[in-house]
Amino acid sequence: MLQEISIKNFAIIDTISMQFDRGMSILTGETGAGKSIIIDAMNLLLGSRAQTSFVRHGADKAEIEGLFFYKESPEIATKLEELGFDNTGELILRREIFANGRSSCRINGVLTPLSNLQAIGGFLVDIHGQHEHQELMSPAHHLTMLDEFGDKKFLEIKQNYKEKFTTYKSLRQKLVALKKNQADFAQRIDVLKFQIDEISAAEIDLKADADLYARRDVLSHANRIAEHLNSAYYSLDDDDADNSSLSMVRNAMNELESASQFDEKSYAKLSEKIAEAYYLLEDAAADLEKRIDDLEFNPSELIMIEDRISTLTTLKKKYGPELSDVLTYLENCQKELDELTGDENSSETLEISFKEAEQALLVSAKILAEGRASIAKTLEADVKRELSDLYMAKADFKVSFEPGKFSVNGNQHVEFFIQTNPGEGFKPLAKTASGGEMSRIMLAIKSSFAQKENKTSIVFDEVDTGVSGRVAQAIANKIYKISQSGQVLCISHLPQVVAVADTQFYIEKVQSDDSTTSSVRKLSTDERATEVAKMLAGDDITPEALAQAKKLLEK
Repeated sequence: MLQEISIKNFAIIDTISMQFDRGMSILTGETGAGKSIIIDAMNLLLGSRAQTSFVRHGADKAEIEGLFFYKESPEIATKLEELGFDNTGELILRREIFANGRSSCRINGVLTPLSNLQAIGGFLVDIHGQHEHQELMSPAHHLTMLDEFGDKKFLEIKQNYKEKFTTYKSLRQKLVALKKNQADFAQRIDVLKFQIDEISAAEIDLKADADLYARRDVLSHANRIAEHLNSAYYSLDDDDADNSSLSMVRNAMNELESASQFDEKSYAKLSEKIAEAYYLLEDAAADLEKRIDDLEFNPSELIMIEDRISTLTTLKKKYGPELSDVLTYLENCQKELDELTGDENSSETLEISFKEAEQALLVSAKILAEGRASIAKTLEADVKRELSDLYMAKADFKVSFEPGKFSVNGNQHVEFFIQTNPGEGFKPLAKTASGGEMSRIMLAIKSSFAQKENKTSIVFDEVDTGVSGRVAQAIANKIYKISQSGQVLCISHLPQVVAVADTQFYIEKVQSDDSTTSSVRKLSTDERATEVAKMLAGDDITPEALAQAKKLLEK
């Protein structure tokens, strides 16, 4: 139930706050005063698309906030859990539309995407206006409307059918693709096998193959390395030369040892440093000599490494860019090959699975059609009874079924037909109903659906257009009856509808030199009598009109 709505800087509304109760609340006022603007604000609160034109001229943003109470609604509880909100029995929805084009949505104070607002709003309020007539007349919507009249058991039947259809469609697409592209299918298998064999034959080892490049550098420059090592060794220690590094350092060490005999304090430490350097150089020379002895150049090893690197380079160009990417490509090829050559994808196996799925779909479609036929009978009886209450006792309502293509919703085409007078025959709604009749038919169907739906509030926006007299009274009674099982908000210009409401709000437009604003106030019993009298007699209220208005209110 909508407990309260607050609207600020929206169109011609400056600030409005309205509190509602259960039962029927009516919004009245002169044309253009802002009644429909309040409905537009409600629509935005429930997730409709925003426009910058909604923001009041001169304001930075428009704000709409609504407080909703709900009880024993498993649908709302489940949806809130899916969206990550607590199920407290209370919801505060808030929508802000900024003049720069941005908008924001909040549920219980938490910023949330517009889609979440739409998901929750669909369970809270059902708004019906003149556009609903167009939807009712469009056969494209009739199947969905009929299914909404179904119970939990029917929804399970429909879900079971959807699953069967999804399986059938998937297998059919696979089978068609397999038969249509048999040559391409076989060619793809050959390509995958070739690529798998080519990569597998290389026996890639990421660590070992990475070391190949360093080993190639060593072998490729073996002669240069030998030249540098020999030059370094002979610079350190050359038995045939008196000026090698070790020879010169050894002479310096001996000379300092001799000098330290005469002045140990001055030269002993220096002698030790040079001796230490000498022995380090001597070890380095020995190490160099060993490395020179161990140095080998194997031309055949270099050729093998070059061949290996060439193979790896080719693979990286085709499937890389890195060796790790080549291995990933190999893994993906193997998976695809397994899928293409698996038993479940063979033509014979697919054909068998498809036939089984087709048979299961036919059985499920038959059960779905039987369920719809049962729902249709109930709906036809309910709508006919409701039409009788609306002074269309001679009218008859029928749900027509025609075979259709298989889809996610079954294999039936559904259309609503009406016979407004006996002997005329059933005809599509769009071709038979006048404006007043359509209002009654829509209300009759809505009244039937209200017993099945679990909306917390229903809004009727001038659904009584085109009727008068006793028909208007019947419509008033029907709307009031719907309100007894919940909450109904209604915009109307008919005195009969206005009079039966539990609460009446009056919307009026106030104009000054530089601005126009809408205001709203809850009317007292006497004020309601005056407003109803105006609807009966115009601005010049006669005692008779006032008396009739009071009588309507009393009834």
